[in-house]
Amino acid sequence: MASDVMLKVDGLRKVYGSGPSAVEAIGRLDFEVGKNELVCIVGPSGAGKTTFLRTVSGLLAPTEGRVLLEGREVTEPPEGMAVVLQEYGRSLYPWFTVADNVALPLKAKGIARAERSALVEQALDAVGLAHAGKQYPWQLSGGMQQRVAIARAIAYQPHVLVMDEPFAAVDAQTRADLEDLVRRLWKTLGVTVLFVTHDIDESVYLGQRVIVLSHAPTFVLEEVAIDLPDERDQLSTRSLPEFAALRMRVYELIQQAKGTNYRQHLAGIAK
Repeated sequence: MASDVMLKVDGLRKVYGSGPSAVEAIGRLDFEVGKNELVCIVGPSGAGKTTFLRTVSGLLAPTEGRVLLEGREVTEPPEGMAVVLQEYGRSLYPWFTVADNVALPLKAKGIARAERSALVEQALDAVGLAHAGKQYPWQLSGGMQQRVAIARAIAYQPHVLVMDEPFAAVDAQTRADLEDLVRRLWKTLGVTVLFVTHDIDESVYLGQRVIVLSHAPTFVLEEVAIDLPDERDQLSTRSLPEFAALRMRVYELIQQAKGTNYRQHLAGIAK
């Protein structure tokens, strides 16, 4: 892991409600993400990933524990973080042009028009949409719309980019192209990326580490180091025997996660 900690999740627990009807969504989460790391998070359905992301991004207060971004506790949506969601269609305003959509958070931040325009232009060029600024989202394909959402996030110049299953709604070829785009942006921009996905292959292809979550109430079942070449491509990387072994390891952990609860986990630690 990088020596500088960018994001720290410390004893995070979330319970909805109280008394007999209370629902424990997150049992306990503890992990760190280093500066300039690309970390993927996977887990079975019902693993509390949505609750976790809402808490990390400051939209939901934890019951216990805390989230620290660059050493400061997150109690509201932090300036140093941008989030890219799965439902890109809902996050883009169809009556605004592509450029205006990308500029929205910059305008809200109070950035002057000239600087705003420059940042929008740079962001659209970075995602391969330099030609599309005057178009409207509804004129673009699904993959291009998701590129607009990514451009809006990076134009904001975040220190941490959180991505919530951003490619789940696009076709396989578009997904592969967007995966390569994320790795390219991660390298060129030097941003820290926390990438949540349900796709095992995607997590192994993208990440430097894969954090496997348990079924709710959620805890970290295991962190898997992805010891693959830094330079990756869709064909040769996925053909490596090391890739197959890592994919199998993450798959086995997710199957294990489906049958493991937090109390069983604590009992195992106690032994």
